[in-house]
Amino acid sequence: MSVLPLVFTSGWASGINAYAVVLLLGVFGATGLSDEVPASLQRTDVLVVAGVLFLCEVVADKIPYVDSVWDSAHTVIRPVAGAVVAALLAGGSGSLPELAAGAVGGSTALMSHLVKAGTRMAVNTSPEPFSNIAVSTAEDLGVAGIVTFAIFHPLVAAVIAGTLLLLGMVVLVFLASRIRRFLRRRAQRRAEKRLAGAGPHWPLD
Repeated sequence: MSVLPLVFTSGWASGINAYAVVLLLGVFGATGLSDEVPASLQRTDVLVVAGVLFLCEVVADKIPYVDSVWDSAHTVIRPVAGAVVAALLAGGSGSLPELAAGAVGGSTALMSHLVKAGTRMAVNTSPEPFSNIAVSTAEDLGVAGIVTFAIFHPLVAAVIAGTLLLLGMVVLVFLASRIRRFLRRRAQRRAEKRLAGAGPHWPLD
């Protein structure tokens, strides 16, 4: 079977939580649950680093405004991770050129990352923190569930991931006004910090 469905699903999941994808795939490969996972993702040092960064993301992703800062820092990291994981998966199977797999995984990760980041901006317009925790937990469970499902039913998982990506993009269009409101508030806070940092200027005698 072509590895393309698994490549697409891993790319979608990497755009949401790349560290969880590396950790899950590595564990599935190391425990023998999947023959599709390359040895480079099963290395102990890779699993340890992915596990530590995953824990950092679990915490940062549930704190209002910190989650958006974290997303901004991962605008490049998540698509690159999606491309690398996809290329490694393709290299191990030989059914899909690595360059093509990297393009699919990277572009899919970028799109899902933009949906995630935009949704968080909209959520951050709400003053309470519980919505952030709920959305983040749903994302974590969704990534874990779909990546696990993709190991055993890659084609069905790819259809689910594609549907979620499409729905996310539609939702993002409806949340555009809230996202603009978040960006205005962030720009205002930055301007206030700059003014506060400048302080009063007294004329010299």
